[in-house]
Amino acid sequence: MIVTVTPNPSIDRTVTLTTPLTRGAVHRVTSVTTEAGGKGVNVARALTVAGVDAVALLPAPVTDPLIAALHAAAVPFRCVPTDDAVRTNLAITEHDGTTTKLNEPGAALNATGVAALTQSVVAAAESASWVVLSGSLPPGMPQSWYADIVATLAALPCRVAVDTSGAPLKALVEGLDRAAPDLVKPNAEELADVLGLSSETLEIAVAQGDPEPVVAAARTLLDRGVGAVLATLGAAGAVLVDHDGSWLATPPPIAPRSTVGAGDASLAGYVCAEVSGAVAPQRLRMAVAYGSAAAALPGSALPGPADLDLDAVHVLPLTPMAPATNPKVMP
Repeated sequence: MIVTVTPNPSIDRTVTLTTPLTRGAVHRVTSVTTEAGGKGVNVARALTVAGVDAVALLPAPVTDPLIAALHAAAVPFRCVPTDDAVRTNLAITEHDGTTTKLNEPGAALNATGVAALTQSVVAAAESASWVVLSGSLPPGMPQSWYADIVATLAALPCRVAVDTSGAPLKALVEGLDRAAPDLVKPNAEELADVLGLSSETLEIAVAQGDPEPVVAAARTLLDRGVGAVLATLGAAGAVLVDHDGSWLATPPPIAPRSTVGAGDASLAGYVCAEVSGAVAPQRLRMAVAYGSAAAALPGSALPGPADLDLDAVHVLPLTPMAPATNPKVMP
């Protein structure tokens, strides 16, 4: 079973425009979609569509519209009851796929709620093959929570993936000496930010067909104990670096419609491939196939196996991996 954890879930509302978004203008919306959201929820949705045994763990009031949306989507979930309503996030998607996101901070989670969520994660992890920790943290939650829960889960046989940004990602990296996850999934901007690098330098290098700066940055995390880094690079594809090597995968050509959930779909594809026994390049291929398929769908729709074009994803081996100074032994 795959357990996804979303500390700051949301109702994701996506509106689609046929014209470019102009500040201060009046726009006519052509379509509106509303889905259960939050990064971990999106991962669970994609895994469920793929037929993988997954459960979404999240805090929310038991009567919240998010709970009804999860039931409607037939996504298995476990709810840690809270009092305040789940946030609503708005995404505005233009005709060329350009997406503008307006995310609310989320309902505050007090110390009792944090403790309840932590206990629920540990209990669920005991029977999980993967625990996927995803997204921002709500107000009131310590920025070190991901680092703390990774350290707590280190005693269990499950593997742990983390997809977050900003202060929670920095706290995770600062806590790697305590415990490190099996997988971290940043984009280029997040990877650069957490390592004090220039995101522009990484993005320019990737755009020019040089993934080595991304590989070098990822190796910094591997040297500190992280099992693997899946760095998603938007239209350029993704790079996977682990203790056996590094690979670049380029996506098939698509007509982008919405980037909402594309990174979450990539993470779902990676985990889906891993639990089926796929080796690293195959996991990367699946991740990129899922991410590009998501970007080709409207709103916050997530792809299923029938939407994938695996044969059109090209995987290129990069330079061999040098031995890490502090490799993590995978269970």
